[in-house]
Order: sequence, then structure tokens, then C-alpha cells
Amino acid sequence: MGSSVYDKYQMVIGLEIHIQLSTASKAYCADLNEYGSVPNTNVSAISLGHPGTLPLLNEKVVDYAVRLGLAVNANIAPEQHFARKNYFYADLPKGYQITQDTTPICTGGYIDIKTEDDADKRINVTRIHMEEDAGKSMHDLDIHHTLVDLNRAGVPLLEIVSEPEIRSAAEAYYYITEVRRLVRYLEICDGNMEEGSMRCDANISVMLKGTEKFGERCEVKNMNSIRNVARAIDSEAKRQIDLIEKGETIAMQTRSYDAVSNTTSLMRSKEEAHDYRYFPEPDLQPLLVTEEYIENVRKKLPPLPRELFAKYTTELGLSPYDAGVLTDSKPIALYFEELIRHTSSYKTAANWVMGAVKSYLNQQAVTIEEFPVSPERLAGLIALIEEGKVNNNMAEKKIFPILITSGNRSALEIARENALLQEDKSDEIATAMKKIMAENPDKVEKYRSGQTGLLGMFMGQVMRHTGGKADPKKANELVRKMLEKN
Repeated sequence: MGSSVYDKYQMVIGLEIHIQLSTASKAYCADLNEYGSVPNTNVSAISLGHPGTLPLLNEKVVDYAVRLGLAVNANIAPEQHFARKNYFYADLPKGYQITQDTTPICTGGYIDIKTEDDADKRINVTRIHMEEDAGKSMHDLDIHHTLVDLNRAGVPLLEIVSEPEIRSAAEAYYYITEVRRLVRYLEICDGNMEEGSMRCDANISVMLKGTEKFGERCEVKNMNSIRNVARAIDSEAKRQIDLIEKGETIAMQTRSYDAVSNTTSLMRSKEEAHDYRYFPEPDLQPLLVTEEYIENVRKKLPPLPRELFAKYTTELGLSPYDAGVLTDSKPIALYFEELIRHTSSYKTAANWVMGAVKSYLNQQAVTIEEFPVSPERLAGLIALIEEGKVNNNMAEKKIFPILITSGNRSALEIARENALLQEDKSDEIATAMKKIMAENPDKVEKYRSGQTGLLGMFMGQVMRHTGGKADPKKANELVRKMLEKN
């Protein structure tokens, strides 16, 4: 926020992230769980709350919850009970949601993030619980009426509640980004906030720096992107500080965020807050999660981004930047994992994935799963470079494009068929270099007197003389020796 008045204060932020699970069916019935369907088509007597209907728990929801709990090192509760969260609204057909109140499936755990100054910070998790979603009310399609789509009613959710340990909008941004990356790696949610499959509520308060007592908090809702969460936090914190500086007090409120004006506005005050009147769900038996079940889920966990990041920066010796790019997307990370099974040239492999491969994906608007070059074939191209049989420029400009369109042919076969393999042209290089030096005695003297940048000029002429087929490394060594020899 940037001025001395605001610098006196410290933000205190806790986030509640709702993750819409990518199960085939809803949480307690067989209705289709699909985004974008015609309104009110993925419904049944159960999801519409008709009298006499009974819920049946979707086991995949439990599987996904345990996956997430294990990924954040949470404790998995062995016995859980479901509850009814009661409130009345047009898009809540039963008049309540089935959720977990006193016995969430996961407690504790943590999510590690990087802060603005690239330091590591651990944000502890309070709880993760299972619940079902409500429907969706739409106020912008008809100027006279609110329209209700109940396709989303009953869709399974996991809610992750953080401890109030986030201290800036930037930290909140990094935290949500890490959660999104994690659920995508686990393949339990697509993480698309714009479609509502991941939603975030922020509890925000401010206090003077150096004090320990938290200020009164306000909850901010209706943020449809990670960037807007960060903007809303800054806006709400500024509003609270302005009120405090005027001598006013902060009232506990639920507020809505308007991205256009970058302001928050009152939805309801504490006095108007819902009394959810939780009570045990009578139609669902207690859920028992055994150690055997947890271990079976653990065995199926994919490699996780933080683990891969640590592996790449320690075992493989890659930079934090490279490791961050490679682990940002699970499909890219899995491609790279397979690639390094076929080559130990880790830095070269990373450069190819982050460079030529990603450039091709962006240009063609395709995913890595659609990339036509297998990791094994790309490793073959890297081997040619490492063995000095082709140079980087030749590999990228001439062999790689053919590799993409050549079916299963190897890089070595392509290089041979197109006469692209580098040859040991030491004698030819030496002969050419003698001639070049004889024609440019003044430049030779300048090089020897310290203008070593002229090496590029000599190398260019030598490579043109050999038709570009000489090994640049070997040519560079020979040219340098000849120039430095008196």
C-alpha cells in the first residue's frame, strides 16, 4: 500500500479455499458432475431434496480428501460424522448442506510457500472438511428476475481453512497458487477460479506492527481469480486502516469485492450473520477411515511439486528458477521426469523443455500430452549434442523440426539422412585459420594485445569455410590456440 501511514500496520490474513472435486458424480447421489451443462439438467430427486430421498456417500470424495490430507501432512481422522448446515436460500434446494462440523476429515498439516523476498514460509492448515456445494443464482441474465441453476447443487467440495498466518496480499497470492498447483498435481480439481471450481474467501484484519492482539476481522467474498484475491486484500486492509486512523472501529462483517472499482462493500454484519444450527446428519452413518485405506491412498500419490523442486535443485543441480518452471505444471514435470530417465545431462534437458519444447507448445496451442516427440527421442537429440556430433544451433533449427514430424525416427537417423553430423575437421580448420590470419595480420595483433572479442570474427570465418559442420567447441579451442601462439 506504500505510504508511511499504512506501513505502521500489519495485515493478518486467513484463507478459506473451496475446492470443487473433479469426480464423475455428485457427493451424495449419481447426478452428473459436469461444468457447462444446460442449466438444471444434472439434477435428480435426491439433489433437489425431494421428501423421502436418502443420500449415499461417494467414496471417491473420501479418496480425494485423504489424498489432499496426505499431501499437506495433515492428520486423517479415523472416525467422522456428517452434519447438516442449515440456511435458506433460493439455490439451496434441501434448505441445508451436508458438511462436517466437529469431525473434519483432516486437521493440521501445512503448505510451504515462497515470500516476496524469496524466503521460505510455512502456512499451517487448521482443517480440511468435506461438504456439498449449493446451486448458483444468476442476477445478470434477466433484469427483472434472479435465475437459479441447480446443476452445481450437491457437487462435492473440500474446504481448506488456513491459520491466520498470512501477512500480505503477495503471500496470499503465493499460497493460493501453491494450493492450486497441488490439487492439479493430485488430479482432484482443475483449479479454474474463473469457472468457480476453486473459490476463496479471505478473512482480513490489521494491527499495529509490534503488537500481538489481532484486530477485528472482515470476511471478503466473490473473488474470481488469484490476482483479484490479492487486490481485494489490499483494498480491504486499506479501508480498515483508513477507518482506524479516523478514530472509528472495525465491525465484523462479510463483504463483497468489486473488481471493477477495486472496493469491498457490505453484504451482512455480524448481527445479520447466519445461525447455521448445525446438527448431526441422520441419514449418513459415521465414516470410518482405516490405516490400511490411508496407506493404499498414499501408495497412489503422484510426485508432488515441492518434492520435485527439492529433487531438481539438490540432486540434479538445477537453479531454483529452472526447478520452478519445470514443476509449475504437472504434465511438464512428468515429461521432464521421463526425459531424465534417458539422459543425465540435466541442465541441457531442462533447457530444451523450457525452450524449444515449450515454444512449440505455445505456437501450436497444444499441451505436452499432445507433443509428438517422446522423452526418449528428445534424449537422443540431447545425446548427439553432448557427444559433439551436432551443435545446439543445428539441433534446434534443423533436426528438431524434422523430429516433430518424422514419426518414430531417431535424431541420429535424421542427422545422418540430412548430412548434419559434425565432422572432425581439425586439419581443414588449421589450414583455413592460417589463411585467415595471413589475410588479417592487424586483427591478429589486436587480439594478442587484448581485444579477445575478435575471436568471434575468426570463428565465424572458420565455420563458413567448413560449411558449419565442424564441432564449434573443438574449432574454438584450435582457433584460440593458433591465435595465442606466437
